Amino acid sequence: MGGFFDAPAKEAEIKELETQMSAPDFWDNQEKAQKIVQKRSRLEKALQNQKDFETAVSDAEVLFEFAETDEDSVGELIELIEKLEKEVDEAETQALLSGENDPNNAICSVQAGAGGTDAQDWSEMLMRMYIRWAKNQGFKVEIFDETPGSEAGIKSATFRVEGEYAYGLLSAESGVHRLVRFSPFNSGGSRETSLTSFFVTPEIDDDIEIDIEDKDLRIDTYRASGAGGQHVNVTDSAVRITHVPTGIVVTCQNQRSQLQNKQVAMQVLRSRLYELEMEKRRAEAAELEDNKQDISFGSQIRNYTLQPYRLVKDARTKHERTDVDNVLDGDIDDFIKEYLLFKKGQKQSN
Repeated sequence: MGGFFDAPAKEAEIKELETQMSAPDFWDNQEKAQKIVQKRSRLEKALQNQKDFETAVSDAEVLFEFAETDEDSVGELIELIEKLEKEVDEAETQALLSGENDPNNAICSVQAGAGGTDAQDWSEMLMRMYIRWAKNQGFKVEIFDETPGSEAGIKSATFRVEGEYAYGLLSAESGVHRLVRFSPFNSGGSRETSLTSFFVTPEIDDDIEIDIEDKDLRIDTYRASGAGGQHVNVTDSAVRITHVPTGIVVTCQNQRSQLQNKQVAMQVLRSRLYELEMEKRRAEAAELEDNKQDISFGSQIRNYTLQPYRLVKDARTKHERTDVDNVLDGDIDDFIKEYLLFKKGQKQSN
């Protein structure tokens, strides 16, 4: 456990940050200073977690001795071990997140692909899976935009997951998800394959410079609508912003006013433009490497099979589960951790 969390490295990094914080001009740049303070806080929290784990292990050793003669201690020991196992697993996953934007909130987009009504239904199922996962983590979810399907499900949706390391965790899920099942939407009940993309970008702080000029934007307003006639506005409060140079389009209709919808849409646009710039930089860096890794958005990452057998299998890590219903209810922590370990192994091998 000590080797995995690497306490000496964290302690050295805290000392370096504290040296920066002791500089007379440290607070001259408020945004930069705040980030350094937050980073130190995260490192201190990680060190405290390790100390708490070590204390819990010692308590478990004592309870184990008592359990040999005291039956009441057995249940307490089992409860402590299960709690410790869960907390250590969560901390190990978080320790794999070291990217600059990993601690940020996540801007998530779901887009139905090939498969017609089945794909739109699959998109809603996938969105539900991630929202349930987020709420199980204690994260807050806010839906910015949702376009209902023609018969069922959704064509697309954009939502924010707010919580510590939301982006770092969900970035492991970014890609194309493939569902195979007997279709509930045709009389023959034929076996259908549906594709839906799940795309994740970090929510960007206002201090990060993303140059957006007014002349590059086309802003359209329209009347917001909701499924079943709910939340229907009588004014043109919904906002669609098109960034002409890149072709990126973002929409928001779920806020109370046109101004609020525009503010949220601009926030999502900033996130998308930032990710586009980072993608360009990664591509440029990859061209210099002999073993270029595929980082394209269109790559299929996971298969969900409901019929004729039941199996969820990740195409990257080969990790698989047969309890499909639990996975679709948001139990995906193991898939996320397996990918983060896989990604770490790739970096080390390169």
